[in-house]
Amino acid sequence: MLLVLAVCAAPVLASYFTYFVIRPQGRTNYSELITPPRVLPQTLPLKTLAGDPFVANSLHGQWLMVVVADGACDPRCEKQLYLQRQLRETLGREKDRVDKVWLITDGVTPRPDLMTAISAGDPATVLQVDAESLATWLIPAPGQQLADHVFIVDPMGQWMMRAPVNPDPAKLKRDLERLLRASASWDQPGR
Repeated sequence: MLLVLAVCAAPVLASYFTYFVIRPQGRTNYSELITPPRVLPQTLPLKTLAGDPFVANSLHGQWLMVVVADGACDPRCEKQLYLQRQLRETLGREKDRVDKVWLITDGVTPRPDLMTAISAGDPATVLQVDAESLATWLIPAPGQQLADHVFIVDPMGQWMMRAPVNPDPAKLKRDLERLLRASASWDQPGR
C-alpha cells in the first residue's frame, strides 16, 4: 500500500520541487523586457534636424524601433540603421504598424548620402536630443552604450524592450512579430 502511495505522490512532489527549488525560466523573448516600462517623458527636448522643436507625444500611436547614435554615424551606427530598416521591411503587411526613429545625441547633422539612404522607401524619423536628457528615458545594458542597442517602444510611448548588442535579426524579428500579434486587437496602422 505504501508503494502505491509513493508512486502516486512522486509526480506531485517532483513538480513542487521543480517549481519552488529549481525555478524554471519561462522566458520566450530574445530581447530584454523592461519592467516596468518607462514612459516617454513629455519634457524630452526633441528637435528636428532643422532645429525646430518636436513634440514627444507625436511619436505615440506606432510601435517604434529606436536607434541612438551620433550624427557622424560610424560603421556600427550604419549597421544599426540598416538592421532597423531590414527588420521593418521583413514584417510584410504589418510593417505599417512600426516606425523607425534615429535619435542623434551630439547635434551633428548626418551626411547627405546617409540621409538619402535612410529616406529611401519609408523614411526614418530623425531627431536630435541631448544625451543627458535621453538618459532619463533610455538606459543601456550594464557595460554597454545606448548606441549598442535597438530599443522597442510601444504605441503608448513606453520603452518596453531592449535588443541585445549585435542582435540576431531572425530572433529580433520573432520578438517584433509576437508584439504585433499580441497587440493586433488594439493597435492600428498609422498615427
